[in-house]
Amino acid sequence: MTLAFHPRRRLLAAAASLLLAGGAVAQQGVPTAAGDWPRRQPIRLVAVFPPGGSVDQVARILAQPLSQQLGQSVVVENRGGASGSIGTAQVASAAPDGYTFAVVFDTHAVNPSLIPNLPFDTRRDLVPLVLVGTSAMVLATHAGSEYKTFADVVAAAKAKKNVTYGSIGSGSLGHLAMALLGRNGGLEWTHVPYKGGGPLMQDAVAGHVPLSIGSVFVTKPHIDSKRLRPLAVTTSKRVAELPEVPTVAESGYPGFDAPAWWALLAPAKTPPEIVQRMNEELNKALKNPDVAARLAGQGISVIGGTPETARTFIDRQVGTWSQVVRDNGIKAD
Repeated sequence: MTLAFHPRRRLLAAAASLLLAGGAVAQQGVPTAAGDWPRRQPIRLVAVFPPGGSVDQVARILAQPLSQQLGQSVVVENRGGASGSIGTAQVASAAPDGYTFAVVFDTHAVNPSLIPNLPFDTRRDLVPLVLVGTSAMVLATHAGSEYKTFADVVAAAKAKKNVTYGSIGSGSLGHLAMALLGRNGGLEWTHVPYKGGGPLMQDAVAGHVPLSIGSVFVTKPHIDSKRLRPLAVTTSKRVAELPEVPTVAESGYPGFDAPAWWALLAPAKTPPEIVQRMNEELNKALKNPDVAARLAGQGISVIGGTPETARTFIDRQVGTWSQVVRDNGIKAD
């Protein structure tokens, strides 16, 4: 016996099937139409380092203006560990629906060559939203040190006097910058890795490590208190916070440029219209005078610009530092 369906019932059944299918697709993490974004739920900014550091600060500085501009809650979640790769992996595997983004640091460009079996592909699994900004690192020495200038450090290294410096860890940008400088300049020095900026600065101001290399954010308070003497900065131009401190480039190594940097990323399949809208909103936030001032307080020079600008910059950083890691046989802590 064959049962016949009324045409109206067929239409209702088909509509119900489409609704069920749409729900299943949404549950599997495939975004629905981007037209209702960002009304459905709060936006997460995953800061890929623990609370208190510069990545956390950047995320929190941006969260408030983004929330006001988008009319939606923007919450910061800290997912630290493995030089930022744990939090970044979480975002790379998140639903590409415009509700989860990563706030990353310069280690993002180092991790692909430093961490074996990284659980994501930096270029394939993530799309840059914006390059927030860059900052110099500062090579400094304690107040009672024999090193009065960067030239003194170079002379000691060339004389093979066992020049020792500390960084925030093996594979950190400070470590890689010094390795690059040493290799290109024929300089020899000994690296002492620390577990972050706090321990490094504690030993640096006490004179337990002759030289330190760290961001303006972690170093400047100790320069201001006269416990550390700055010798050089690693960016191609001098920094406004330390205008009297020469660059490595102008100190005999032209072209040397090793900036710290911060960026926001999204899962790779995030709809292009959401990527574009978030880029516009982030640039708007970065142009906010209060936001710019607060970032400057962290030693960050705002960059902004298009997603393509961010991608080009990050790709170049990945290429530069992967070569340094290979050339120097650098391993993670």
